Amino acid sequence: MQILLADLPFQLVGMDAFTHLPPVEEDQPTILGNAAKKALQIAQATRMLCLADDTGLFIDCLDGLPGVHSARWAGEHCSYLDNRLKALEMLQNCDRRSASFRTVIALASPQGIIAFKEGRVDGEITREELGTNGFGYDSIFLVKATGKTFAQMSDEDKNQLSHRALAIAAIRPILFKLGNME
Repeated sequence: MQILLADLPFQLVGMDAFTHLPPVEEDQPTILGNAAKKALQIAQATRMLCLADDTGLFIDCLDGLPGVHSARWAGEHCSYLDNRLKALEMLQNCDRRSASFRTVIALASPQGIIAFKEGRVDGEITREELGTNGFGYDSIFLVKATGKTFAQMSDEDKNQLSHRALAIAAIRPILFKLGNME
């Protein structure tokens, strides 16, 4: 996220600067809820503006699963590979492989939520892993607009086309406006 926001008119501080803060429990029923909870809790704890996001993979044939549970879909201590294998296994007999990756970014002040923005990329789930540059579900998510999985793309291409990049692009005008008010 910091790379995509490097030109803002204020300094970004990553979460690694706040080692004393406990992690925020992502227990909300939606990615919007998780992003909002993280942004607001951290903004209140640090007394600073906070950007937080949450992402999910929504597979149509599975009624939107794994959705908000994407990170731990195959179990509490699962790996990225475990999650990908579960998706491929559950889709073995499904011809409708359409899916979307969605990221919601929440911006909060200590007083409350300021804005939400969503980025969405449509695609489909492949029948096998393709590409090695990525993490999570990147190697099984074929981006409709490019015909490549995220794992087949360069970091530069992903930073322009990804669901997170689209959400960041949508919130940038608000951040610039806030930065110019200081």
